[in-house]
Amino acid sequence: MRRIKAVQIGLGHDHAPAPFVTMPYLSDLFELCGLVIPSEEEGKYDQKKGTVKLPLMTLSEALENEEIEAVFIETEEKYLTKYSVLSLKAGKHVYMDKPGGSDHEEFLEAIRLAKEKGKVLHMGYMYRYNPIISDLMKKIKEGYLGEIFSVEAQMNGISPPTEEKRHWLSGIDGGMMYFLGCHMVDLVISILGEPEEIIPHNIATGHSGEGVNDYGLAIFKYKNAQAIVKSSAAEYGGFPRRQLVVCGSKGTAEVKPLEMHSGGAAHHTTVCYYMNSAWCDKGETQVSEEYDRYKTLIESFGLEILGKIENPYTAEYEIAVHKATLKAAGIMK
Repeated sequence: MRRIKAVQIGLGHDHAPAPFVTMPYLSDLFELCGLVIPSEEEGKYDQKKGTVKLPLMTLSEALENEEIEAVFIETEEKYLTKYSVLSLKAGKHVYMDKPGGSDHEEFLEAIRLAKEKGKVLHMGYMYRYNPIISDLMKKIKEGYLGEIFSVEAQMNGISPPTEEKRHWLSGIDGGMMYFLGCHMVDLVISILGEPEEIIPHNIATGHSGEGVNDYGLAIFKYKNAQAIVKSSAAEYGGFPRRQLVVCGSKGTAEVKPLEMHSGGAAHHTTVCYYMNSAWCDKGETQVSEEYDRYKTLIESFGLEILGKIENPYTAEYEIAVHKATLKAAGIMK
């Protein structure tokens, strides 16, 4: 199997370390050849840059090099689609981290270019490849939980007011719902499809400084179901309470926490299935084996490029997730 030569653009995304940290485990699939620091990030992430053992390249050097087949876009969120579009125009396969910029038309342009040029556009939603969540999605499709009428999805955390992250949030359109709530929107759309209506209710608690939308909440309305998505940056104990609760006519599944660190790059996930109607049913708990949250995600991108597998997430699905994220974040009507 040939190795795919790739470059990374940007260090501004929280998941920016993922490609170069994961590459040693995928050395038979990828050769990461360089790092591009886009103009918007010059001088901003020098500490991160010092930890990356890759040669620096200019944007033109990367995109004009015909040996480079793939690009990992790990810029700040608001520049993700900009550099994805430029890379696709240059004929590269693109891995774009979530949620894909705040301009829906620019996102649609990236989708159009990928189709026109026959290139892979792979989104960086790591929960899609979480072993427990993947198994749950399979069970839902097979009808194990029956007819789904409720989904509750939370992705919370705590960033103390003095932290730079809180200040950074003030410059993000849509605040926490856009920044991290997008992961939960992805899960909701995967389970229930596109909603009839999305009602956003995003606020600033005031604990993060003026104008910082650090508490995101949205209701997704369906004919016979609804979903609640929540994402907060102001909650003590928020990380271990990140969860996905799916209620159906035959049973309920609660994934909590969505992930927990096991040390190093390893994570594990816990799920409890409640399939007994007894009032005090304690359910059956399962804990995953340890896994690398990015390995399967990035490996799938490479295998799609080589034509070994097809991306199970269609262009239409990606458009639906992006649109729903922007609506939930109050960016798009």
